[in-house]
Amino acid sequence: MSELTLIIGNKNYSSWSLRPWLFMKHNGIVFREKRIALYTDATRKELQPYVSNFKVPVLMDKDFIVWDSLAILEYIAERFPDSEGWPLDAKARAVARSMSAEMHSSFVSLRTELPMNCRRKFSNIKLSADAQSDAERIKVLWRKCRVEYGAAGEWLCGRFSIVDAMYAPIALRFAGYGIPLSGIEDAYVRSILKHPAIIEWMEAGGQEREVLADYEKDTS
Repeated sequence: MSELTLIIGNKNYSSWSLRPWLFMKHNGIVFREKRIALYTDATRKELQPYVSNFKVPVLMDKDFIVWDSLAILEYIAERFPDSEGWPLDAKARAVARSMSAEMHSSFVSLRTELPMNCRRKFSNIKLSADAQSDAERIKVLWRKCRVEYGAAGEWLCGRFSIVDAMYAPIALRFAGYGIPLSGIEDAYVRSILKHPAIIEWMEAGGQEREVLADYEKDTS
């Protein structure tokens, strides 16, 4: 039995849960998964023990608790140094950290207008000016990272790292909502979509029965 337990929300909807789950799966880190359905009458009670302000994900390492996706990713990278959570090159590492921090704190309009939904495909999406600006900013970041630091592989800094885990849910949103892509950003989304762990996550999300109306609204 693994000493690690990752508490996640609905796979269909919880983009923040996906981030550490994907990183751990990619690196073959053994963990127990505990799923708590979000926005039910029981959710707050089930999350009460984890001091996470009733949010997911939460990582438990025996009795030690870490909450917040980026903090969990940092902790796992330190706990399992072979995972090389950040790029080895100092400049690439600084850029990856900058991009991860920006993902953590920004793109609110895009994330609000395009909630993650693994079960549905949308078309003819009309983004607000702010959401469109968010999308263009993300494309710029992806191109910069791939061109300057991605020569060694298909991921943002060549080798899969924390920054890829942070942006994977955006790739799923771009694909699911039919956001126009070309060149580098299109290739990157395709790399995310074919990742075995992403396929596993999306298949599981597609089988969930919970329906959260705010994530199902027709935004076209």
